Amino acid sequence: MGWLWAIIVGLVLGLIAKAILPGRQVLPLWLTVLCGMGGGLLGNGVAGWLGVRDTKGIDWTRHVLQLVGAIVLVAVGDAVWAAHKANQRRRRTTTR
Repeated sequence: MGWLWAIIVGLVLGLIAKAILPGRQVLPLWLTVLCGMGGGLLGNGVAGWLGVRDTKGIDWTRHVLQLVGAIVLVAVGDAVWAAHKANQRRRRTTTR
């Protein structure tokens, strides 16, 4: 059940990150979910490092850190994906 929640949270974090980032992202949904999951893990790690991972009530600091991690990973993932797709297009046009 833990993986199902990780996928759901990753999807939500990834979609929110894509909505916050300016412009259009070309990242596919599966990669958005992976970036969201990674952002969640990154945010949890930073929250643990800062000592705010487990607090009473809603862990707002942890959730904000997870979202920031997802935003960073979606932005980097989108740039890498766009460069990869541009390389593929360039190779196809030069080999013909």
